[in-house]
Amino acid sequence: MDKQEMLSVIASIRTRLKHSPRSESATHGLFALGLILAALLVNSACGFKLRGQVEIPPELSPVFVGAQGGSPVRNEIIRQLRESQVQLATVPRHARTIIRISSENHSSRVVAVDRGGKVLARALRYTLTFDAVTPDGKELVPQQSIDLERSYEDSGLQELGKQLESELIYKDMIGDAADRILARLRAALR
Repeated sequence: MDKQEMLSVIASIRTRLKHSPRSESATHGLFALGLILAALLVNSACGFKLRGQVEIPPELSPVFVGAQGGSPVRNEIIRQLRESQVQLATVPRHARTIIRISSENHSSRVVAVDRGGKVLARALRYTLTFDAVTPDGKELVPQQSIDLERSYEDSGLQELGKQLESELIYKDMIGDAADRILARLRAALR
């Protein structure tokens, strides 16, 4: 799908929403969701990928990324390191740099309701704690926390739409957390 086709789809969605009997808030929510889905479709279809920009000095490579369970931030960091062609270790004893994610939590809370008690907006929160050390325990990045929060309007969409929107927001927050960890590591290694 090229740019012109995407603009045509967005215009079509906007036209349909304008003539819909839904409230203005619901219309904006549906339009935003349509834009998000169109952007995801266009980016996934065109094969566009960012070049890796993670630079690890050769003397601190390979890198091991450790976390409890199936950490999505760990997976994102590994993906970014691979795309940057940074050598990875499969076990900590083979690494020269160890990134440790010690806790990861996500939560949701209601931030606005109308007079009837209907939820109007929610806030999603993603927190984690990490550090980076050498195998002998030398601290490269001291233990620190990352706390991300995003709010979104609960536009009255069906449950599946709400779930999709919150999953997209969490995915964005996971990418942001991984970027921040790697930026702090790069700063410490300078």
